Parts: sequence; structure tokens; C-alpha cells
Amino acid sequence: MARGLITGRTGNLGLIVPDLANPFFPGVVKGMQARAREAGYAVFVADTDEDAGLEARLARKLAKQVDALVLCSPRLSDDELLALAADVRLVLLHRRAGDVPAVTADNAGGMRHAVTHLTALGHRRIGLVAGPVSSWSNEERVAGLRAAVAGAGAELAELGNYAPTFDGGIAAADMVLASGVSAVVAYNDVMALGLMSRFAARGVAVPAGISVVGCDDIPQAAMSAPPLTTVAVPKEQIGRAGVDLVLRIVDGEDPPRSGRELDTQLLVRGSTGPAVRTTD
Repeated sequence: MARGLITGRTGNLGLIVPDLANPFFPGVVKGMQARAREAGYAVFVADTDEDAGLEARLARKLAKQVDALVLCSPRLSDDELLALAADVRLVLLHRRAGDVPAVTADNAGGMRHAVTHLTALGHRRIGLVAGPVSSWSNEERVAGLRAAVAGAGAELAELGNYAPTFDGGIAAADMVLASGVSAVVAYNDVMALGLMSRFAARGVAVPAGISVVGCDDIPQAAMSAPPLTTVAVPKEQIGRAGVDLVLRIVDGEDPPRSGRELDTQLLVRGSTGPAVRTTD
């Protein structure tokens, strides 16, 4: 506290996430906390429960208690984020908005890897179960998947936007089966696991009846039956990179305008297999 009075710093950083119950975010928190400890900082974490209005209020309240804020996958609009960045030191994770400093993952590249894998297995009609309309990463993944499927000469069946939860995947599963796709890509792993649960209840085997691909590589993805093929996002690295970026701002340095983009990779597991071939 005495040092803070002299330096004008609190020694704290703030992190706001949309849903700590989503297994993606604890990995980001872990990476951010580890890097912050190395730099002598503590991290305050807040959960907005997917409420963009609460996100803005929490950000302004928490900003008074920390040296800088990190927003992970924020649901605020670009205009709201730019207005917030004008008032507080701010870094975005898993999102871009104007020239606000940001750390992101290569979502488009991940979708290309997924489509290359599926088309190599003979899948020509691929389904997409999208996530929240307000999610920047959802927009990136949808755009990347559209481009990759078109480039491969395959067909994409877009099956709507669903909650990024296990129940959201369950809700989408019957629509997926009715669409006649031989493979489906879900917005995230939690939704993909919900899809597989409902497929099993319907007696549709994975991958013999339909192949499933998720995104994020949460811990549960490798534990499912079958293990889930997924586009892995480097969650802890994103958290660590966010701290590196925010500390540059706290020290008065100009952050890179282009931000930082981390690579993704496809982890092939048991939920994808050759497309079912039918005969006339």
C-alpha cells in the first residue's frame, strides 16, 4: 500500500470473463495469474455471466482498483469497448475492436485445418453449429469455416446460433441429424460434447454415423467417449501474452497496433472418421 501511494500503482490487474463455468476460461485465468505473479502482480477476476451490460459496469468499477484491465472474449459492442478504452487501460483477449491492444488466436487457420481433415476423410457436406451472435470469436470461426469449405469445393449447412453450453449442443443435435450432414463443426468443445451426448441418445454412433469437431481443446475433450477432435486454442499462452501486453501499457510503452495472434492446431482424436458412403 505504501509503495502504491508513492508510485500511483496498485500492483493489481483485473480480468473479466463472460462465464467461468465454461472450461475454456480457467485455462486463460491460470496463464494470466502465473505470468502476473512472475511480474509481482495479483489478478482480480470477475464473471459477467454472459451479460454485456454487467460487463461494462464491472469494468468501470474494477478499473478503480487495478492498474489495468484485461477483458477476455467481451460481449460489448466495438463502440462500447472503444469508449471504455478511452477511460481505462485496457487489453482484449480473444477479441479485436479498433486499435485496442489485443491478443487473439488464428481462428481462420484452425477452421482451414478442420476442413482439410474432414474433406480428406471424404466429407462433402459439413454442418456448422454456431455460438452467440455477440461473440467475436464466433464471427471469426464462422467466416473461416465458410471460406475453407468453399475453397475445398464442399457444402456448408449452417444450422443456427445456440448457447455456448452443453445444453446448447443438445438443443442443436436433432437439427444436425435432420440436415443430412456427415460431419459437424461446433463453435466450442462444450457444445460438441452436448451434440455427442444427444447423438448417443438417438442411437447415432460417432464417428461411424457422423463426425464431430469442436474448438478450444478444453480438458474434457480428451476424456469424452470417443475423445473429441478439436481445434486447440493456446489458452494459457493467451493469458500470459495478455499480461505481457498490459504491463507494457502500465509502463508507458506503446503497444503494437497489430496486437498479437497465436497459432491454433487441429488435434485429431476419435470423434472424426471416414464419411459414410451410400450407394444408389
